[in-house]
Amino acid sequence: MKSKKVIAIILSASLCITTFVGCSSTTSSKNKTAVTQSAKKGTPPAKPGNGSAPGGAPGGSSSGATITGTAAYSVSGTTASKDGETYTATKANESGVIADKSSKLTLTNATINKTSGDTTSEDQSNFYGLNAGLVAKAGSTITISGSKINTATNGSNGVFATGSGSVVNVSDTTIATTKDSSRGLDATMTGTVNATNVTISTQGKHSAAIATDRGNGTINVKSGSMTTTGQDSPGIYSTGKITVEGATIKATGAEAAVVEGKNSITLNNVNLSGEKTNGVMLYQSYSGDAETGTASFSMTGGSLASKAGALFFVTNTDAVASLKNVKVTNSTDTLISAGATSRWGTSGKNGGKLTFTADGETLSGKVICDKISSVSMNLKDSSIFTGSINAYNKLAKVTVSLDSSSKWSVTADSYVAALTDADSSLSNIKSNGHNVYYDASNSANNWLNGKTVTLNGGGKLIPMK
Repeated sequence: MKSKKVIAIILSASLCITTFVGCSSTTSSKNKTAVTQSAKKGTPPAKPGNGSAPGGAPGGSSSGATITGTAAYSVSGTTASKDGETYTATKANESGVIADKSSKLTLTNATINKTSGDTTSEDQSNFYGLNAGLVAKAGSTITISGSKINTATNGSNGVFATGSGSVVNVSDTTIATTKDSSRGLDATMTGTVNATNVTISTQGKHSAAIATDRGNGTINVKSGSMTTTGQDSPGIYSTGKITVEGATIKATGAEAAVVEGKNSITLNNVNLSGEKTNGVMLYQSYSGDAETGTASFSMTGGSLASKAGALFFVTNTDAVASLKNVKVTNSTDTLISAGATSRWGTSGKNGGKLTFTADGETLSGKVICDKISSVSMNLKDSSIFTGSINAYNKLAKVTVSLDSSSKWSVTADSYVAALTDADSSLSNIKSNGHNVYYDASNSANNWLNGKTVTLNGGGKLIPMK
């Protein structure tokens, strides 16, 4: 899945569909009970380059062969409750705990260790939770609290829910993974993870703290602390629906967050930061893990910090992003970058299209966009934008809309396809001696009547025909 690389150089990938067959046993066992995991139907298109996606999502396709995994402890078709137990998995494709076939399992004060035995199929670990710490599948529910989950092998996600009706409820628990393709929380095939006050750390490549993968998944997080240090391991990687409230999330080896395809990340009062590649990336890889559609990122309150690239980078997808009362710290000179890359999509058709709304924000940096991309920038509720728009690309399609309470302080000559301003006097645009050029043939600019207008600060608003 998506521990998907947060592209230390770019972005990530994945799509949908697959099936899996659970084991037929209806017993509970502390022994290593076999659990069948069937491979996905079909092979997704190969990923470009080295086959990797950004932000913690490994690439490649599976062989289609069924792998029978085992577990140190498993339940199948039954109800069980355990307190103070330790489960240790040491073999390849062996998980710590599995609940299968509509089981109900409650674990309290548990210790789950995956100490040795790498996965033999990264795809089946990504999509079905093979070789993980704890897995709920086939309509099962696991409730775990006051526990510790540690994995130290490749392809060993901490907590995993896969399949319709499968749910993991995890609270007051510490999750630590140290090797590659080992996410903290992961949900696939419409599975759901609900996490409260969880502490997560991941160290390997492609190991997002919070992630969904193929076939969609839902993750809801309340409070807690999450840190990722591995290459291409963003704080959050979504090919499903991820909602986080009141948590602190830090990625030092990748983007803060990545949304692939028709999926979403919604954050409320979250402190989110990323130190490599970009801040937030919105894209489509066409790897088969994410449906095609509009990627969505929404953040209210809290803080967003980025140390590399653009605060928002969009490529090969339509996207919407909004910030409301978020404290933004952007260490680079680029606020928004929308454009094609050689990595994803069909040349000439793989631009990025972003609708961005700032509500009560103070933002700075360049907005840049190539000729096959577009940015619609909306400033409202006393937002302040200090920066330039397409200073070096006169052909790009960038529109800017300001309400009467918002301001734009221009830092270089800028070019817009359309400009709308609730303040018809344009007194909320401070030019600082720079000119703003607008497309006089665009009907959205009819209110300007093709005129040249002198702006505050000595610059001008000038029509281009």
